[in-house]
Amino acid sequence: MGSPICEAFGRNLRAIRKSKGFSQERLAHETGIDRSYLGKIERGEVNITIEKIYLLADHLQCSPKDLLT
Repeated sequence: MGSPICEAFGRNLRAIRKSKGFSQERLAHETGIDRSYLGKIERGEVNITIEKIYLLADHLQCSPKDLLT
């Protein structure tokens, strides 16, 4: 189990990813992030880097703030 901040980020990422019609596999492929690692991010099991936050936000066409709120 990760920190509450990582878990909240993961929930936000999952919700935005699904609302934009991305599967985990597609988002992983397009960002170059391993699909299993993306799953760990969504479950709040890892502490993601700022660089990856911006990469994900760019591909999901949202603000990094949307993922962090």
